[in-house]
Amino acid sequence: MATKFTHGFIDVQDAQQNNLKSVSLRVPKYATTVFVGLSGSGKSSLVFDTIAAASRRELNETFPSFTQQYLPKYGQPHVKAIEHLPVAIVIAQQRLGKNARSTLATYTGIYSLLRLLFSRIGRPFIGYSDTFSFNLPQGMCPTCQGLGYVDDIDERQLIDPEKSLNQGAITFVSFSPDTWRWRRYATSGLFDDDKPIKDYTAAEYELLMHAPQQKLDHPGEGFPRTALYEGVVPRIRRSIIGKKEAQHHRDAIAAIVTRKPCPACHGTRLKPEVLTNQINGKNIAEVSAMDLKHCLAFLAAIDVPLAVDVVRELTTKIQSLVDIGLGYLTLDRGTSSLSGGEAQRIKIAKYLTSALVDMVYILDEPSVGLHPHDIQLIKRALTKLKDKGNTILIVEHNPAMFAFADYIVEMGPQAGAAGGQVTFTGTYPELLKSDTLTGRWLRRSHTWRTERVATGQIYLAHVQENNLHDVSVDVPLGIMTVISGVAGSGKSSLVTALKQELHTDYIDLAQTPVGLNIRSTPATYLGILDNVRQLFGKANGVATSWFSYNGKGACPRCKGKGVTITNMAFMDPVVQTCELCHGQRYNETALSYSYHGKTIADVLQLSVTAAKDFFKEMPKVATQLNDLDRVGLGYLTLAQPLTTLSGGELQRLKLAVELGKKGTVYLLDEPTAGLHLQDTARLLKLFDELVAAGNSLIIIEHNLAVISQADWLIDVGPDAGRYGGQIMYSGTPRASVDVPTSRTGMALKEWFEE
Repeated sequence: MATKFTHGFIDVQDAQQNNLKSVSLRVPKYATTVFVGLSGSGKSSLVFDTIAAASRRELNETFPSFTQQYLPKYGQPHVKAIEHLPVAIVIAQQRLGKNARSTLATYTGIYSLLRLLFSRIGRPFIGYSDTFSFNLPQGMCPTCQGLGYVDDIDERQLIDPEKSLNQGAITFVSFSPDTWRWRRYATSGLFDDDKPIKDYTAAEYELLMHAPQQKLDHPGEGFPRTALYEGVVPRIRRSIIGKKEAQHHRDAIAAIVTRKPCPACHGTRLKPEVLTNQINGKNIAEVSAMDLKHCLAFLAAIDVPLAVDVVRELTTKIQSLVDIGLGYLTLDRGTSSLSGGEAQRIKIAKYLTSALVDMVYILDEPSVGLHPHDIQLIKRALTKLKDKGNTILIVEHNPAMFAFADYIVEMGPQAGAAGGQVTFTGTYPELLKSDTLTGRWLRRSHTWRTERVATGQIYLAHVQENNLHDVSVDVPLGIMTVISGVAGSGKSSLVTALKQELHTDYIDLAQTPVGLNIRSTPATYLGILDNVRQLFGKANGVATSWFSYNGKGACPRCKGKGVTITNMAFMDPVVQTCELCHGQRYNETALSYSYHGKTIADVLQLSVTAAKDFFKEMPKVATQLNDLDRVGLGYLTLAQPLTTLSGGELQRLKLAVELGKKGTVYLLDEPTAGLHLQDTARLLKLFDELVAAGNSLIIIEHNLAVISQADWLIDVGPDAGRYGGQIMYSGTPRASVDVPTSRTGMALKEWFEE
C-alpha cells in the first residue's frame, strides 16, 4: 500500500460473497477509489454486496427492534470481518419512481422553500405555506386534483360504427362478443344487438356510451340478476384505467386515452387565487416553470430583508444542481421523466449541501449517460464531496473516470466463476504501466475505422419534438450511426422522431425491460427450457412436466426456488440453500432421469459455453447459446438467477435475443453501459457483423471508443434542455475533430491526442 494514504483504511478480511475468492483488501479512507474490471468479475459483489451491505446492516442494528421492522433488510454478507467501516450512503442508478405528484422541486425540498418564500413576501397575502401546495387540498386545483392534466377517453377509438353489438362494435380489448363484459350490453334488453351503431338514435348512443351506473327495471334474458348497467366509457374509466388490470392493457389504453393540460388551471396544478400572489411580477407556477439557471436569476433580484434566509437556502440547493450540470432542468419537471443518470446527479448534489462528514459514498457508474463534457462536472462534484472529509468508492468502466481516482482496485482475472480476485491495487499511473487486463487495454492506441457507404437514408425534416429546435437531418441506413451530445441535449427526442418515420421493422432494445424474479434465468429468458425439458422427456419416456421446477419436478421443500426463505419478525429474512435438493430446485424423481450422463440439474449448472457444446445436436438451442457467447455472456450458467446480473449483462442479454435478423434497424441506447474496454471491443466486432449482414445500427452513445468506430456521427447540442436541441454536426466522426462547436468532436480530438 502506497505511503501517501495516512488517514487509515477500510479493512476487508476474507470476503466470499457471490464469486469472491477469499478477498482481503485495504481501501484508503478520505480518498477516491475506483473499482475496475470485467462485467461479472466481482466489483459489485465486493463494493455493494459486501462493504455497503455490512455498513447498512450494522447501522440498522443500532435502532430498536420496533424500528428495525420498518427499515430495509440487508443480508449478512459472507465476509470474516470489515474493520474501520464508516456509515455507507449508496447513490445508485435507479430512476426516481413514477409518482405523478413528484417533481424535481418537491423531491429536492426546493418547493417547500418556495412555498415559504411566496407565503412570506408574495403579494397579495393569501395564506401560509400550505396554500401554495398542489398536493394539499388548500392549494390544489379541484378539477385535476393538482396533477396539472386531465385524461379524456377518445370514444372514436372504442366503437366501430359500421358494426352491431353482435358483430363486435365495441372494439376495446376484453369487450368482444361472448366475453362477460360484452354480455352486460348484449343481454341488457336496451338495444337491438343486430343494429349497426351508426343507426342508433342519439338517446340510444348516449345510453350505450355514457349512462351512469344504474339498476335496470326490465333487463333482457341472461342479464345477471344483481348486476348494475353502466355505459362503456364510465365502465372503462372505473374498472380498467387506473386499476391493476391496466398493466395488461397498456397499449390498448394508450390508444384511447388522450392526456391534455387541465382546462381549469392550464397545467399549473394550483387554484386560481394562488396564482394571484406574486413576487416581482411572477407567481409560484411561473417560477416552477423556469429552468434552474433562470430561477437563480429570479432569486438574486429579491432584496426583501424578511426573505434573506429562505433565498440563501434556496440558492445553495439550486446552485449545487447547476454546478453538476443540471441547470437545464425546470423545477416542475416530473421525476418519472428523469433518466437514471440525472437521478444519480440529483442525489449527489443533495449530499454536497449536507453537513454530514466521515461517510463512505458508494456510486454505481456515475458516468453512465454522461457525455465527456459532463463527466468533468461530476468529477469536480465528487472531489468536493471527498474534500469535505468523506470516502468515495466508485464502480466504473469509463476510463475518463479512472484518471482522477487516488487509488484503483482491479477485479478479475475473468468474469463469473473465473473472477472474484483482486488483480491490481495502486494509482492510475501504476495501472497504466501494469500487466493487467485493464492496464493493457488502456495502453492500446486509438484508431478511426474505414467508413462504410450508406445504402439509404431517412430524412428528418423540421423536427420539433420536446426541446429540438426545428431541426432537419439525414440519418443514414445500412451502416453504424451514433447520435451523441450532452445529457438532455435532445438525442432521445431525435430517435423518437426517427421511429415515427421508420416504415420498416426496427428493434428498439432500449425499450424492452427484462422482467426479473427469482425464477428468471438465462434458460427461461431465451425460451430454451422447453426444448431441454422435451429432450429429457423423450430420452426417458416420461412427461416433460417432470423437468419443470415450476411444476411436477419441483423440490417439495423449496417449491423449485433452490433456496428457502424464512421471514423473521424483527430481523432480515434468512435465505438458505435448500437442504433437501441442495439448491438444485428438483425433486428426487426428476433427478433420477438423465441425458448423456447428466441430470436436468447438472445441465442447468453448465456455463453457456459448455452448454453450447452439450447441445450441438440441437441446432436451435446451440444457436441461441452461441448468441449469448457472442455478446460476451459465455461465463453465465443456464440457471443463474437474472436478479444477480449487472446492468451491463442485462443489456447484452437483450441484444443476444435479437441477433440474426437481416435488413432491420437496431436502435440502441448506450449499449456499452457497464462494459469493460475488452467487452466494448467485442461488442463493436458484433456490430460490424450486424452491419455486414445488411442491418442498420442507430446508437445513442457517449463512449468515444464506440464513436470512433462509427461510420456516421450526429452531434446534438450544444448544451441541454432549452440550451440544446440543435444539430451541431453531422458527418464522419473523423472530420468532427475540426469542428470547434461540436462538443463530441472536441472530446474525440482530446482523446486521440492522449
